[in-house]
Amino acid sequence: MGEQTEISTAKEAADDELILAFGRLQGAANRLEYILGRALEAECGISHLMFEVLLILGRAGEPGLSMRAVAQEQVLTTGGATRLVDRMEAAGLVERAEDPDDRRGRLVRLTALGAETAVRASRIHRENINRYFLDPLPAAHRKRFAEDLRILSHSARDELPRLP
Repeated sequence: MGEQTEISTAKEAADDELILAFGRLQGAANRLEYILGRALEAECGISHLMFEVLLILGRAGEPGLSMRAVAQEQVLTTGGATRLVDRMEAAGLVERAEDPDDRRGRLVRLTALGAETAVRASRIHRENINRYFLDPLPAAHRKRFAEDLRILSHSARDELPRLP
């Protein structure tokens, strides 16, 4: 895998090892996102994206994060992040507070319900990750696979443009 071969037909394109490998990664990610996301919605009433924002805010702690930082972490537009945070605020999961370093700015932080939901959802999510993500892999490969995914994620993140 990885050697450069000339692709000159649609069949060669469809059968290319690198293209197939990436397609499998993307397909697995999409299917797992669906399975794990539906479980979070059914058990906790939140989307996977909301869960990710709860985790980001939990990691950030007090006093919270700017909307721009939330958007950057989730690869959202600031408008998309604002709409998401609006829905989360209406659900009582997050609150907006004044930014002590910027009188015009607002920070987003977890409420007690948001922190409680993050913990409950994390327990469910962890069980499902084990069931659908790790258990199908040979035990000897799991740590290396997780490390390789971390490397790929950071490499891709570093290629993204930063929000202004």
